[in-house]
Amino acid sequence: PYTTLFRSDLPWLKRQGTVVIANAAGRTEEDYCALAERLSDSDVDMIELNISCPNVKKGGAQFGTTRAGAEEITKAVRAHCRKPLMVKLSPNAADIGEIAAAVEAAGADAVSLINTLTGMRIDIRTRRPILRNNTGGLSGPAVFPVAVRMVRQVYKRVKVPVVGMGGVASWQDAVELMLAGAAAVQVGTVLFSDPYAPLKITEGLRRYLTENGIARVSELTGGVREW
Repeated sequence: PYTTLFRSDLPWLKRQGTVVIANAAGRTEEDYCALAERLSDSDVDMIELNISCPNVKKGGAQFGTTRAGAEEITKAVRAHCRKPLMVKLSPNAADIGEIAAAVEAAGADAVSLINTLTGMRIDIRTRRPILRNNTGGLSGPAVFPVAVRMVRQVYKRVKVPVVGMGGVASWQDAVELMLAGAAAVQVGTVLFSDPYAPLKITEGLRRYLTENGIARVSELTGGVREW
């Protein structure tokens, strides 16, 4: 995988004139730090630290669900990372604002949220969970209202940029997340049904800005008028 990424995929992506953000995941602190070192020597523009993966050395707990765990892994990776570092937060924490503040203090240059919510489905014929891991991540439109609420929470707690995601499927969703506090928006699940969604969202944003006399998309960030 590394050979393909560094010799083929990255050079091709850089030729497209786009910003490349590498999502880094692992099972142990050593995994994350080694990956940060390797990616720091590459042409990626930023590293997104995914702290929702199992931490085997601590019995399968998630780095991102406790303040101490999130702070510890961010600080460790920061010492090995020579690229801008964005930390992807788990919505399965008791207080995502507290987690965001912790990773900011530990050296994160930005935060992204939300990752998937933990869910479960059961096959009623076999009575076994559909996934061999028993539980799995729920994504798509169902999680969007949770994403909006959590982006707003985090925006109020940190000074670093917030990148919003979680069920974004239209330009209206993108505007909503930015009004909640997102400086940028990621698109994921909708690509399975509409590969052109990012282009449609970008065009919709342009129209919205023009129709509302807004000069820059950044003016949307945090612009919700709360009651």
